[in-house]
Amino acid sequence: MRKETGRRGEELAALYLSRLGFEIVERNYRCRWGEIDIICRRGNLMVFVEVRSKSTERFGTPEETINRTKVSRIRRTAMEYLREKAAGRPFNMRFDLIAITFQKGQGNIKHIKGAF
Repeated sequence: MRKETGRRGEELAALYLSRLGFEIVERNYRCRWGEIDIICRRGNLMVFVEVRSKSTERFGTPEETINRTKVSRIRRTAMEYLREKAAGRPFNMRFDLIAITFQKGQGNIKHIKGAF
């Protein structure tokens, strides 16, 4: 159930970002430091997106589930991605959080730009 909620959340987040005019460059990028759910770009802005999804807010909101350790891993993973795949190309970068709560089959999106 949790895995399915997470997968649905990532699909919804990618669609949402595409509608905002972002090009989805990579999904579920992994390296030795960790994973980034979505990497997208618009112009010279590269955005590294963490997606958090929950089916209920009973034990807190999706955005409350991210901690310092996860933020550190995302940052290190982003640096590795840039070194590996975008070396020499100038980009502005941003780290966003997309929090999705599913209620009655609908996904409610909260997009926090520059979350960390």
